Amino acid sequence: MAAMSAVRRAGELEITSPSNPRIKQVVALRRRREREQAAVTLVEGQAEVKLMLAAGGRPKALYYCAELTGPSGLFVADDASEHGAEVIRVTRPVFEKISYREGPDGLLAVVPALSADLDQIQLPANALVLICAGLEKPGNLGAILRTADAAGVAAVIAADPVTDWGNPNVVRASKGTIFSVPVASASTDAVLAWAAKHELRIVAATPEASQILSDADLTGPLAIAVGAEQTGLSTAWLERAELQVRIPMFGLADSLNVSSSAAIITYEAVRQRLRLGELNQREGAR
Repeated sequence: MAAMSAVRRAGELEITSPSNPRIKQVVALRRRREREQAAVTLVEGQAEVKLMLAAGGRPKALYYCAELTGPSGLFVADDASEHGAEVIRVTRPVFEKISYREGPDGLLAVVPALSADLDQIQLPANALVLICAGLEKPGNLGAILRTADAAGVAAVIAADPVTDWGNPNVVRASKGTIFSVPVASASTDAVLAWAAKHELRIVAATPEASQILSDADLTGPLAIAVGAEQTGLSTAWLERAELQVRIPMFGLADSLNVSSSAAIITYEAVRQRLRLGELNQREGAR
């Protein structure tokens, strides 16, 4: 693949004014309503765009600033172009207007919205699923996606979500792994029915559980449910859970950040599955 030159290529669109109508449209995509109407989301950052492309994402457009991105980012932009993206060169003031992160590195893609249809999720045998019930903070959802990608989780489901999977801050916190892990959103009732249909045992994470995490059987088809940090899991989840588990706490704090809790429980499930050989063939395959 030939490197993209820092000199504007023939026929390549260049935008130099922050007041350009197209730039205003990109900025408007930070709002959920605008994203949903346009059926797109934003992905910013070289690492994030690269992972998105590797996972099969196909951006509609990619904005790049040669002054910020450097040679490595130009290769990523070239790759996006080869996959059908319209590549638009912008000046630094323009990119700083469309950027939604501190320390921008000069790449921002407009990508078709992710499918979040629960019925489209395909599960393997002995599936391990993460359910996020009522989580409010995009950063927590993004961090949970990074854990899910690393641990080979089959899907991450948002039950009664407060934010959407296309929130740029979810994408940013996930480091682009939102494109490598199947996701879905639905009501609590719909997610519970879906879990029952797929014969997933529900394990509820709650500080009030009598059983310590390491004593629980986390093998076989399983859905790990975590709730919002302030309120935890609702009664509906606690009543339907086959098992309630807690993480031992020895300090003054009575709970961990929900993304940390999800990671600890998920990797206990991974440890048990590796011990039984359930994950041996998948390890390193992703």
